[in-house]
Amino acid sequence: MTTYLRECSVVFRRQIRMNLRNPAWVLIGIMQPVLYLLLFGPLLKPLVAQFDTGTTNAYTFLVPGLLVQLGMFGAFFAGFSLIGEWREGVIEAERVTPASRSALLVGRLWRDLLQLLVQATILVGLGYAIGMRGSVGGVALGVLITLLVGGACAAASNALAMATKDENVMAPVVNVVMMPILLLSGILLPMTLGAAWLQHISDFMPFRYIVDAARDAFTGDLGSSDVAWGTAWAVAIFALAMWWGASVFRKENA
Repeated sequence: MTTYLRECSVVFRRQIRMNLRNPAWVLIGIMQPVLYLLLFGPLLKPLVAQFDTGTTNAYTFLVPGLLVQLGMFGAFFAGFSLIGEWREGVIEAERVTPASRSALLVGRLWRDLLQLLVQATILVGLGYAIGMRGSVGGVALGVLITLLVGGACAAASNALAMATKDENVMAPVVNVVMMPILLLSGILLPMTLGAAWLQHISDFMPFRYIVDAARDAFTGDLGSSDVAWGTAWAVAIFALAMWWGASVFRKENA
């Protein structure tokens, strides 16, 4: 285990050094949710007051959804940099080392999760600054759920990158997957605004339960069934994505 963690750490440190050479990407990654927060948040105030959203504070409703969006969209593009590394021969060079192949994935995930944690902290801090209310424990749980989602999406993105090895193939796949999730998980608007048939479709969207879990956590309702179901879905998706990512990395070395 100590050797494995050392191998993950070596990959992690290399990835961090690459990020530090261009830290602008951390800020670029958070610009979209910040703009949603500043420009879309005020538009939500009459809707949140009118519909049963579990809170009367528009930002307490919006920030958890934006956190999940940040975890999904930011992490799902992690694989594009992996394609660049593969094209430059970096991946092949790493494979000739005795390092565990899953460590090549986990070390990169540590980088992605650290970056996501920094971005989530900025978003939550900005939310508090403009009027969001939330218990410290609930916000911490919401961020943890976000990290699980981000880790799952980053692992899936890396697996997809190694499977396609082409940005022109990967980009449409990511867009096709992400658009229904964005529209049907209630990230930006409560699904109660939609028609009954649309709400029924969203019932089959695991990310809807994850978003509801994050929102209940922010309001302090940590014992709700939504928190239990959403957290369970986040853990299950994370485990499945990790299994897929590790399998692809091992198969690529075969």
